[in-house]
Order: sequence, then C-alpha cells, then structure tokens
Amino acid sequence: MRSLFAAVAAMNTAMAGASTAATLVAAEAAGAGWSGVPNAAGVLGTALGTLTAGNLISRYGSRKTLRGLYGTAVVGASVAFAAVVSATLPVLLIGMFLLGLGNGAAQLSRYLAAELVPAHRKGFALSMIVWAGTVGAVLGPTLMAPGARLATSFTLPALAGPVLVAVVMTAVALLVSRTRTPTPPARRTSFVALRSPVVLVPIVSMVCAQLTMVAIMTMTSLHMAAHGLEVLGVVISVHMVGMFALAPLSGRLADRFGGRTAIYLGIGCLVVAAVAAFGAEHVAGLSLAMFLLGYGWNLAFVGGSAILSRELPEDRRIQLQGAVDALVWGSSALASLGAGVLFGLGGYPLVAVVGGIVALVPLSVVGRRAPAGPAPLPPPASATPRSRQG
Repeated sequence: MRSLFAAVAAMNTAMAGASTAATLVAAEAAGAGWSGVPNAAGVLGTALGTLTAGNLISRYGSRKTLRGLYGTAVVGASVAFAAVVSATLPVLLIGMFLLGLGNGAAQLSRYLAAELVPAHRKGFALSMIVWAGTVGAVLGPTLMAPGARLATSFTLPALAGPVLVAVVMTAVALLVSRTRTPTPPARRTSFVALRSPVVLVPIVSMVCAQLTMVAIMTMTSLHMAAHGLEVLGVVISVHMVGMFALAPLSGRLADRFGGRTAIYLGIGCLVVAAVAAFGAEHVAGLSLAMFLLGYGWNLAFVGGSAILSRELPEDRRIQLQGAVDALVWGSSALASLGAGVLFGLGGYPLVAVVGGIVALVPLSVVGRRAPAGPAPLPPPASATPRSRQG
C-alpha cells in the first residue's frame, strides 16, 4: 500500500505540472484552438496505459507491469521537456502521450489496493490510493512558478521548468514501485461484457464526470493565464485538492450507502460547479467552482470504481477494470479537444454550460432499478490460465 500510494502521488505531481504547462505552450505556439491538444495526447496515453496495464497485470503480475509503464513515463517527460525547450509542438505531443502511458498504470493502482481487503472495505481502500493525488494537488501546481524561475535562471523557457519537475517525479514513481499485490487467475474476457448492467452504470457515470471535469479544468488554465502562474497555480491546486483530498470520505460513503449514492452526489456537485464557473468573475468564485468540480468528479469516480471492485467476477476483474478506465480516459480526450473549440466559439461560459449538461447524462442509467445480486456477465472466451508471479 505504501508503494502504491507513493508512486501514484509522484505521478499525479508530474501530470499536474506537465499538463498545465503543455496547454499554455500549445496556446502560444498555435493559438487557443490547439490548447487542448497536448492534454488530449496525455489522456489518450492514459487510456492505452490502463488498457495495457489491465492485460499485462493479469499475465505478468503487478510489479513488472508498473515498473515498465513508469519507466515509459520517465522517457515521456524527458521528451516533453526537450520539446518545450525547442518549441516543437509535435514532439511535445509524443512526450505527453508517453507520459500518459505511465499515468495509466497509476490510475489502475487503486484496483490493486482494493484486492488487498474484504468486499465491505474495497471502496475505502481504493479511495486511499485516489487520495494519494492530494500530494500532487499540492505540489504539482505550486511547483510551477519555482520551476519556471529555475528554468529561466538557466536561460531556458519558463514553461520548461514545470516539465522538468515532471521528469523528476516520474523517476521517483519508478524508484518506489516495488509493489507485489495478489493477481487473481485470469481468463480471457469478451468486451461485450462492458454492456452488462453491472458495468454500464460505472462506465456512463465515470465517462461523463471525466468529460465535464477535463473540459472545464483545461480551459480554466487558459481563462486565467492573464493572472500569472502564481494565481493559476493556487486555483488549480484548489481544484486538485477537491479531486483527491476527500477521497476517503467518498470511499466511506460508497461502502456504507453504495456506489450509486456516491454517483448521485457527484452529479450534484458537478452541476453546481458548472453553474458557479459560468458566473464566476473573480479568483475566489473560480476557486469554489474548481473545488466542487474536483469533488464531484471524485464522488463519481470512487462510486463507480467501488461497484466494479465488488461486483465483477474475480477471474475477469482486472481486465474489465482496465477496459473501463481506457474508455473513461479515451473519451475524455474528446473533452480536451472539444473544450478548445468551444472556448474559441463562446469563451469560458460556453464550456461551463456544455459541461453542466454532460454531467446530467448519467441520471438516465443510474436511476434504473439495480438487479438483485451481481449482474451476470457473458461467458468468458476460452483460454488456459497462465501462471504469473505476484
């Protein structure tokens, strides 16, 4: 648990600084319409990382898989740093994609923590790994300005500083990744299972929460760029504290009242956040909106993850969890791209309105009567289980 916690904290710190800096670099290099493209590359990398991690863990165990993907993140952060220094946007996209691959391993780590505890405590266990992001929430954005000053002292571009911090943090994640969690016997699974009732509610809820959060958060960086990195760092820190700091509370709620209740609460927070962002004209108002946006996402994310950890068959759990996370992160790439277009058409208020509408979509599935007991999944594809270590 300590190893999982430390690696996730380091990766969140890396992604927080690198994503914000990459957004600003793209806006300067190619205009506001391209500002969401680097973040989209990172999100696509995260999607592929979660899908890959789920399959590799089921075959080779958690330790080798996490180390391999965290090593890829170190390479990605280094490539992104070189791209910012040379002002080369295509290379920056490659670096962000590779960095995202490592982030995918960090995201799937919450399910590894859930495997260590009984069913009635899984929500809290996975929420503790989500809570590790609090370290990134505090360090990532607040290190942007010091990193920028360090970079300029070496006659490098100011925005190269936060990406250099990401290089260091990904290396930390690689060094501390020594976990060896139980890996249940795996069987090949058909992705038709993603349409089953037990998976549909988490998918829709987590995808829509991710879309809303990514769209509004990404454009907040651009909306506040004129205030300077110091103020921007504070607002993004408040947002990320909302995303991670109260995760144990979300886990307790999911264990005590069920994942659907946590999802309902998350939808409410996201809608209020969108309304607050629409009317916010000052830093204090945006900070409140960003906190609610982060906690609404957290509730939906932890609630959906708790459902997947408790109700999926053990022999197909990690693969399906990886597939769900891949859909969540892959679809949110659309939010990064679309948010830039919406910002160009109608500014920040239009992004907030569309985000609020998307947040309401899960009500169409969460409100359906839940089946009594675990919902059946399609039979797995025939396969001979492979032996793995750890």
